[in-house]
Amino acid sequence: MDSPEVTFTLAYLVFAVCFVFTPTEFHSAGLTVQNLLSGWLGSEDAAFVPYHLRRTSATLLCHSLLPLGYYVGMCFAASEKQLYSLSRAPEAWRLFLLLAVTLPTIASTLIYYWSCDQWARHPLARTLALYALPQSGWRAVASSVNTEFRRIDKFATGAPGARVIVTDTWVMKVTTYRVHAARQQDVHLTVTGSRQHALSADSSLPVQLLTIHVASASPGVRAFDIRAANVVIHQSLGDLFLETFASLVEVNPTYSVPSSQELEACIGCMQTRASVKLVKTCQEAAEGECQQCYCRPMWCLTCMGKWFASRQDPQRPDTWLASRVPCPTCRARFCILDVCAVR
Repeated sequence: MDSPEVTFTLAYLVFAVCFVFTPTEFHSAGLTVQNLLSGWLGSEDAAFVPYHLRRTSATLLCHSLLPLGYYVGMCFAASEKQLYSLSRAPEAWRLFLLLAVTLPTIASTLIYYWSCDQWARHPLARTLALYALPQSGWRAVASSVNTEFRRIDKFATGAPGARVIVTDTWVMKVTTYRVHAARQQDVHLTVTGSRQHALSADSSLPVQLLTIHVASASPGVRAFDIRAANVVIHQSLGDLFLETFASLVEVNPTYSVPSSQELEACIGCMQTRASVKLVKTCQEAAEGECQQCYCRPMWCLTCMGKWFASRQDPQRPDTWLASRVPCPTCRARFCILDVCAVR
């Protein structure tokens, strides 16, 4: 490949990726389907459902034309290949052209199918039709959605390709090629994942972003996932401490159980086997406040962590990790460094 061909390929690849996934810079420059075709699409605020019927269709068609645009560009960037002449173009490029023409053909056929009967076959129209009363149609439901979207008290968040919109009646997710919709009174919300994002500005606890699975009780309504930046849940201070306690114990020295000794169930929960042993490892035997514990392993890691947390001052969480507490059995004092996992 010569330089013009490589340069055009890289430039077009960057353009195509940005045009499909639309970063902030492309939005600011107006290089989006919504902006380029704004005259035909109309206003989302004025007519939410008709706008997205046209937007999803136009987006699908524009994106399907990208391979054909690359082929046309290569006709000029690599003129020596004579791509403009099908009889002279290399076989690989003829196959690529076939693919490039097939994609928009399929997209156009699908869009024509959607638009039949005044867009009644579009996936969004079909979803809304599931909520229509017997004496009405999907357009009556769409009119209700349009009205609620125009209200200023709606909730909307997220990137343009994955917006979450909540109105008085509806939970909706707007994606590049589809609009998911479910009526609030019919949905069942399930937390399927969480991600720590940052420390909260008004507390010392981390903020968790939730991934919520929205499943409708109405047959035929497709479930979808939403993730909104201000849908958060906080772990209790005790739960956070138990996580930290377990992570610190993992790096402590381990304790090998003699072959003659059999581990019994944890006397705290009686649900799991004992998994920790208190062994003074923080300092030498005669140094410091910690004492050697001679109890056999009788507690699981979780119960030992809960015991440790229960002996702390709730008003001084900053002192918890460095504190010392008595063994729950023999009262020998120990710190977190003395809690050893049983192996």
